Amino acid sequence: MLFLDDVADYRDLLEQHYVQRKAKLPLYTYRMMGLKLGLDTSQVFRILQKSEHLPSRCVPLAKDLLGLSGRSGQYFELLVAASRTRIPAKRKELMDKAFALRDVERRKIGNHEIRFLSQWWIPVVHSYLEVSDGRAIPEEIASSVIPSITKEQATEALEILKSLHLVKRLPSGRLGLSQAHVTVCSPEKAVAIRSYQKQALTLGAASLDSFPANEREVSTLTLAVDAECFDDIREMAREFRRQVQKRVEDSTHPDRVMQWTMALFPIAQTKRGKS
Repeated sequence: MLFLDDVADYRDLLEQHYVQRKAKLPLYTYRMMGLKLGLDTSQVFRILQKSEHLPSRCVPLAKDLLGLSGRSGQYFELLVAASRTRIPAKRKELMDKAFALRDVERRKIGNHEIRFLSQWWIPVVHSYLEVSDGRAIPEEIASSVIPSITKEQATEALEILKSLHLVKRLPSGRLGLSQAHVTVCSPEKAVAIRSYQKQALTLGAASLDSFPANEREVSTLTLAVDAECFDDIREMAREFRRQVQKRVEDSTHPDRVMQWTMALFPIAQTKRGKS
């Protein structure tokens, strides 16, 4: 796995690939990497040592080698272009474009922290603390959540957030978020997320009757697609989700917590599509 968001020089990604590949396959060499990139052994060595740049003709091959496409592929290309230009203003412009493609910073939670996704209202309480300026009053939280939860459930949610260090006590005595965005990175990830998503989809269906149209956004499309189109739509959805998270970071005075649930799934398939 490559760590793109911590990299400002594209050659660090090539170095990451070599180190990770070498760890799995001790016989892996610069020559073997060079064959994939259309380079000789000495060129690969100089590039990884940052004394030489990757030839332009090799950029597509490098993206294939690193498994980069879509946003990550654009990020790599911008880093390459920025490293090549000798004009400081142009380099800054290219680097700014590259950094704009980075994911928002998210706190990773592991095995013992799966409790965060165990009930739909726990992430809601987490976000509500930002809306309430850190006022952690269980009765107030319970009555503000829609549909309402009990005081005991609100109290339990606060205790879970504290135990996972997802909130911190401020000098004022109120609670602040340690991290606004959270992602799961444990072996139980799929099960935990699937359970949470089922709860979120149920809430989404209920919102049709709970809120007027001007307070929600629910839309549907029925589409006939092929495999390539499906992959493109998934990538578009991931990019849109990232843009939403970035826009939320610029929201300085939030006054509500919203649940955004996107779902794209088969509704009919031919035998060819199933295969």
